[in-house]
Amino acid sequence: MSNLYKEAEQFLSSNGKEGSLQNRIFSASKNKRIKTNPKHIFALVLSTLKYKSYLLEIIKKSQLLKLEKQVRETQALLLVHDLLLSKSGRIQMGKTPLKESILKHKTRLTAEFTKLKLKHKVKNLSELIEEDDTPVRWFRVNTIKAKKDDVIEKYFSELEEVTSVDQIELGTIYHDIYVPNLFGVHPKEKITTSIPYQKGQIIIQDRASCFPAYILNPTKNDKIIDACAAPGNKTTHLAAHVQNCPNSINAFERDIRRSKILKTMIDKAGASASVTVNVGDFTQASPSDFEDVTGLVVDPSCSGSGIFGRAYDEENPQEAYSEERLEKLSSFQFSIVKHALSFKNAKKVVYSTCSIHAQENERVVVDLLNDKKVQSLGWRVANRSRVLPNWPRRGFVEEFNTFANPEQIAGGCVRALPKVDGGIGFFAVLFERDSDLSESQSTNNENKVSTNEEDQQNKVTETEDEDIDRDAFEEINDTQDSEDEKYEEWNGFDD
Repeated sequence: MSNLYKEAEQFLSSNGKEGSLQNRIFSASKNKRIKTNPKHIFALVLSTLKYKSYLLEIIKKSQLLKLEKQVRETQALLLVHDLLLSKSGRIQMGKTPLKESILKHKTRLTAEFTKLKLKHKVKNLSELIEEDDTPVRWFRVNTIKAKKDDVIEKYFSELEEVTSVDQIELGTIYHDIYVPNLFGVHPKEKITTSIPYQKGQIIIQDRASCFPAYILNPTKNDKIIDACAAPGNKTTHLAAHVQNCPNSINAFERDIRRSKILKTMIDKAGASASVTVNVGDFTQASPSDFEDVTGLVVDPSCSGSGIFGRAYDEENPQEAYSEERLEKLSSFQFSIVKHALSFKNAKKVVYSTCSIHAQENERVVVDLLNDKKVQSLGWRVANRSRVLPNWPRRGFVEEFNTFANPEQIAGGCVRALPKVDGGIGFFAVLFERDSDLSESQSTNNENKVSTNEEDQQNKVTETEDEDIDRDAFEEINDTQDSEDEKYEEWNGFDD
């Protein structure tokens, strides 16, 4: 059995091991317990688990395991997956007895596969994973290329307008009341085959994913950094806000492959004039090289726990991320946001995640507000009136109870629950400061720790930007490639 399948087989079950599928695979690679590219193993295992129930039905009805008693069920799952579901339609191993044991039943397996699709009246098994679909397909009109009214009137006038997300069904369209130029339709509407999608006049993007750019709300006079830019939807949304003003946005992406995706998205959205792509690590960018920057969006690697459709990822999805893993993530998130807050002429910084865990959200905000360097620079959490004021779901008040004004700080944070709020789970907060606020004035920071809790502030470890844990940074970002391939935010445009 080739290394790919042999090494992938051990991850088909958690066997009581703690941590997400992704974390277990990449940790095994880091510790040299597997030799195959962890991205290949992760993709294979994740897809096999996703279609496991259907693959087992095919295997059972074909009587494969009865006829080939030496083949284990886990082996059959992986090999039949690649034979029937992979793009190449082939098992990726040389000639072996195991491979021959599967291939001799190819006709029988293919026949059962066809019967399964006919039974469920689908052309592709992906159509059967409805429980993992988004409840709403969100798209925003790309105002760089088109006007909202023109696009809707010309291409979507046949859809009946409804007034709430709950009313969305096939044949209807909802104009969002929170984010301008954003619309929601039923997931089965043929958006990706529409002319405006093909032309880049509309961009498929989850509503919550639109929050960061809208909260930052830059104008054509601002200079912006998108610190973790790929695949590019937030970047192009920022470009629309600055009216595609030349050289307004610096977008950072450390991975070369993902930077190419980012550039493709920017080009097809018509945002090339305003966006400069920096292939490199944002945490290594010197603030002195970007003294004109007035705002930043920081949407770093996270647990992705707000992205639904991962029930097949773990036997115990609610326990997929251990406290240790969340601590590593939150430490990295703290460091990268703190670096963003060090840009001396920045007035606003939006921090966001697609996580539902307080460790990655409110508690990162708490640590930043308690940090003496951040305090000395005069940063505070913005009032609710400046952060989607009408959005009902806010930050967890109890997480800010060491401050004199917990309700006010929580009000400057927004949350979205997966599916319940019509899309992915999300968190966003706006940090802001007065442009003329000096270090001596910053002691009057609105988010100052209560004098009764000064000992709590003293417990916060001072972490300078240059002290970022590079090993943790590499580990977290190495896993992000696989995460983003599952994240529905990247839809791009068809060539």
